Amino acid sequence: MKPFYKAIILFIVFLSLTLVSFNWKDIRSDKTEMTMQQDSVLRHVVMFKFKEGTAKEDIDEVQEAFSALPSKISQIQSYEWGTNNSPEGLDKGFTHIFFLTFNSEEDRAIYLPHPDHKAFGDILGPHLDDVLVLDYWSSKE
Repeated sequence: MKPFYKAIILFIVFLSLTLVSFNWKDIRSDKTEMTMQQDSVLRHVVMFKFKEGTAKEDIDEVQEAFSALPSKISQIQSYEWGTNNSPEGLDKGFTHIFFLTFNSEEDRAIYLPHPDHKAFGDILGPHLDDVLVLDYWSSKE
């Protein structure tokens, strides 16, 4: 066989293997994403920093309003909250943390514009200095 044909055959084999490799990565990625959604839950972490001088009664009203959301929005699978008690001094003024669990991104997408969530925002808004929100996938345990 002539060297030119050997080079063409090797190139075709290399190209075929490369395409198969890319397709395998895509398939594997899809399976991983499906598995993540089946074996995981979506955590939604919200932290509040209240305006200086906000009355305790107003902060209590915000906490009570947030705590009422799971009974109003069925997509929330679990909920907990607390106040910062870290001795490290790295809280940057954030005092309250709320931790929600959803089964899917679709459930979170229903929650975010939900009228009860929006109404909660109206209660929170006048007292809020800053907010930090992080979402992540966590394996079910």
